[in-house]
Amino acid sequence: MTTDPVSTVFTDSKPLNTVDALVQLSFLIQRVLGAVGAEHDLSIIQIRLLGVLRDRQPGMLELGAHLGLDKSSMTGLVGRAEKRGLVQRSPSPRDGRAVLVSLTPAGSALAEQCTTEIGRRIIGLTDGLTTPELVELTRLSDAVVRAAGAND
Repeated sequence: MTTDPVSTVFTDSKPLNTVDALVQLSFLIQRVLGAVGAEHDLSIIQIRLLGVLRDRQPGMLELGAHLGLDKSSMTGLVGRAEKRGLVQRSPSPRDGRAVLVSLTPAGSALAEQCTTEIGRRIIGLTDGLTTPELVELTRLSDAVVRAAGAND
């Protein structure tokens, strides 16, 4: 019998402290992202790129800030995605030196597929929670993200 690596969690019976709980949750989410990415030959950073581009056309600098990457890393990431036909670059109408990045139709379709699959798997992680627990988890997660200033 094969075990789904995403749903396998190794915990002992004592409750985790805040740091350990958040780190373990992060590991679970990273595992989901990695598994979905592997199914589509995408790295986690490529999945993040598609996710950021779902609803915007940022410039390279803005995109780099969203993803926490420097200029040369962004150039390589966008170049690889462009080669696969997932993104396109276009000149900025406001600044002749700037380049905007957007999803192609193939990139939009893949982003939607990944979004759906990631959502399904993450919701699966919360199957054992009650509705009030889900509401509280969402509220607290949003509060942490907002407090960190990372709500993009």
